Amino acid sequence: MPSPIFELCDEFINASAALLPLQAVYWGIPGHEGAPSDLSPSGEHNRAVHRRDVLSRLDELAPTDRADELAALHLRERLQAEQAAYEHAEYQREVVAGFGLPRLVCNAVDLLPQNSPEDWQVIAATLRSVPQTLASWRASLEAGVRDGRLAARRQALGLADQVGVFGEGAHQGLLAAYGSGALAEELAAAAAEAHTAYAELAGYLRTDYAAAADETDGVGEERYLIAAQLRLGARIDPAEAYEWAWDELHRIEDEMVREAAAVAGSVPEAVAMLDETDAVDGQDAYHQWLQERHEQAVADLNGRHFDIAPDIRQVRARLVPDGSAAYYVGPSEDLTRPGTTWWPVNGRQRFALWSDLTTVFHEGVPGHHLQIGHMRAAGDGMSRHARLSNVSGNSEGWALYAERLADELGWFDTPGRRLGMLLGSALRAARVVIDLGVHLGFPLPAGEAQRHGPEWTFDNTLEVLSQRAFLPEHRLRGEAMRYFGWPAQASCYKLGERAWLAAREAARQRLGTRFDLKAWHTAGLNLGGIGLDNLTIQLAAAPL
Repeated sequence: MPSPIFELCDEFINASAALLPLQAVYWGIPGHEGAPSDLSPSGEHNRAVHRRDVLSRLDELAPTDRADELAALHLRERLQAEQAAYEHAEYQREVVAGFGLPRLVCNAVDLLPQNSPEDWQVIAATLRSVPQTLASWRASLEAGVRDGRLAARRQALGLADQVGVFGEGAHQGLLAAYGSGALAEELAAAAAEAHTAYAELAGYLRTDYAAAADETDGVGEERYLIAAQLRLGARIDPAEAYEWAWDELHRIEDEMVREAAAVAGSVPEAVAMLDETDAVDGQDAYHQWLQERHEQAVADLNGRHFDIAPDIRQVRARLVPDGSAAYYVGPSEDLTRPGTTWWPVNGRQRFALWSDLTTVFHEGVPGHHLQIGHMRAAGDGMSRHARLSNVSGNSEGWALYAERLADELGWFDTPGRRLGMLLGSALRAARVVIDLGVHLGFPLPAGEAQRHGPEWTFDNTLEVLSQRAFLPEHRLRGEAMRYFGWPAQASCYKLGERAWLAAREAARQRLGTRFDLKAWHTAGLNLGGIGLDNLTIQLAAAPL
């Protein structure tokens, strides 16, 4: 019999799925497909009322065991963070180029099953719902314009370009996958409605919204700390994190120099050589390599450093036409839809394997898929809310920890591929200094100011990403736009990794020779995707 707290968590998830069908699709909860999501001020208000009610009821319930305590801890922290963002009306100006709401709407269609005529009917209904969902989101943006709460003009124009591309035929591949069956005409008409809606939204963002938008990119301290609680689940000291991240970047750069020397001299020389010698030609060959590496990681880890549940031993790799970086979508709640890693190709036919291997471990196993899949497969030992909801700082921190673990296990079997891991880590450190510097107005340290200038700008952000993290040209602008438009998200990776590594070291110091890495991993995964402040406290008390 579920406890009252578990029952409340279950009720919260059911109501949340009904209030936001788009979220239900990503969770893999059936029964809401095809329904539009109300992202207007009215819809946001309804969800806020629901959160307040759940928080009030949660305060009246006393945990009966550790599972209850964790469930209540996670639910309360998430709802409070979401309420703080709502009360500050962040939903009125959440315009993020590359990773914003329109991409969630567009990609949700591709997550739906395609196995039966009934599935394709659902897809057609979902396509028809796109205009209403986008119109409701536009209503919130218009409310922000009226209230003087606007995103940066740079984000509006960047998102307009992205959504304009969606309007040119984002769902044509879906129509090709269906072919010439009985629903072909209905699907084509529904896709045309969606494409028109994307195009109209792009026009609004490019003209009306951009004309009113703020020229300032940074959000300031008050908004940043609200965003940090939402995305990290932590109260951070921004100045301390900024100084630490610069030190971390310098440490990684020194290690990169040593690793590059084993390849071809300097870091730029090694990068150029590896792009030529450790790459694969053709999208099919790239996809096959990705899939094989996912499967090999599962085989190598299961039973050794982790016990991987049978239902999550499959990871699916998929290629997508565009995007600034790979990303992951977890399994459906019932585990019938496998966890999937998505890899943007951006028109390329040649793919650098040496630099992508670390991302395979980050997005798949032992990274996102292992953690999120473990949550989905946890069963009655974890509340339903905890199985479906995770804090970005926890999950991105775990995924970066997974890259470090892969290095400790010797999986970067050539100096070049280990250099790829270090370049990825340098990028994550650079993200922290850019994120904090841009949004809080921190100046560049004296030595860095001589190289890049005294204050953060979009141009020197591109310079830092190119010169310090050696980010490929096709990713530069998209990455920078993401950091400028999504405060605190870019810091999740390194600050999250720092929390996981500190917790592991604390356990080693506490247990000495009794420390068992597999047991520690199990204890960490069993906590679910809780915020970083709670993660630190709970891992210190976790039985090992």
